[in-house]
Amino acid sequence: MRTITLYLAGLILILLSQQLYGQERYERKIAILKEQKEKIMEQEKEALKFEIEDINKRLKDRDISKEEAKILKEAAAKKRALNIENRIAIIDNQISLLERNDGDTFASIEVDTVEVDRAGFYIDINGDPIFFSKSRRWRRDIKYDRRTYSDFVFAIGLNNALIEGQSLDDSPYRIGGSRFFEMGWQWRTRVFRNSNWLRFHYGFSFQFNGLKPDDNQIFVQNGDQTTLEEFEFELDKSKLRMDNLVFPIHLEFGPSRFRETEKSIRYSIQNQFRFGIGGYGGFNLGTRQKLKYTRDGEQVKDKFKRDYNTSDLIYGVSAYAGFDGIQLYVKYDLNPIFKDAMVDQHNISLGLRFDL
Repeated sequence: MRTITLYLAGLILILLSQQLYGQERYERKIAILKEQKEKIMEQEKEALKFEIEDINKRLKDRDISKEEAKILKEAAAKKRALNIENRIAIIDNQISLLERNDGDTFASIEVDTVEVDRAGFYIDINGDPIFFSKSRRWRRDIKYDRRTYSDFVFAIGLNNALIEGQSLDDSPYRIGGSRFFEMGWQWRTRVFRNSNWLRFHYGFSFQFNGLKPDDNQIFVQNGDQTTLEEFEFELDKSKLRMDNLVFPIHLEFGPSRFRETEKSIRYSIQNQFRFGIGGYGGFNLGTRQKLKYTRDGEQVKDKFKRDYNTSDLIYGVSAYAGFDGIQLYVKYDLNPIFKDAMVDQHNISLGLRFDL
């Protein structure tokens, strides 16, 4: 009998504790929901403040007239008032549902969390959001007039050298075998406030210029002179590569499509012709020569990283033309490839450039 009595007492205590916990949880939900009503008012007023500031800025910049500004302000105020009305109605309905059922609602409509923060307002039901409204703070990241864009750029193509007193046909480097590769990051800024026909391009790039000699020759450094000399073994491969870090600057010309909405101004150059002309300056990061040949029946690969008297400072002119993100690209180093050389050689490249 005593065991049964203790069991019943324990069961009663468990039921009482569950009831107290349920009541506490129910009261906490009601308190949270009522608190959200105040936060909704503050949030929408703050959002309206940002919208008014944006309209005033556009008015000050003479992008809109006083009459347009008045209409926009009235529309913004009306929208925010309706937002407050609708969002508070959602909270009131949730409170009524909880009060009517003393906190005992079906799991499918049980309110687990209600959050209002600077990012937005949302209600979760069993871990799944049923309502979400972004605040103005998110939308402020969308600039009304975006004048600067950035792109990843890479280019690839043929490389060679223009030698003083010689034509390109007489070059000692293979026309098809000498190549270049370039990759970097660029920024594009509209020069004029109300027109996009002229843009300013600037950024940085890594250039890799390769030269492959003809006639079984290699580069040999003799003091302050670097010359081509015939190699003692039959070469499978001979290549000199110069790695540069440069900072290109271009003026870009071309049409664009103008798009204006209530919230933004955009100039699109997608599928439009572009032409850019400018130059670059930078530094030589390193020079290396790779040789591949057979000696005594064994395959040999040699890599030599040394100065080879190549210029430390890199500077030149470049231009490109094409549609959208693909352009024909040419660049020419004004600095000689080899310092103090008896005959100047200047690197020249022709290929395709891609703006991604």
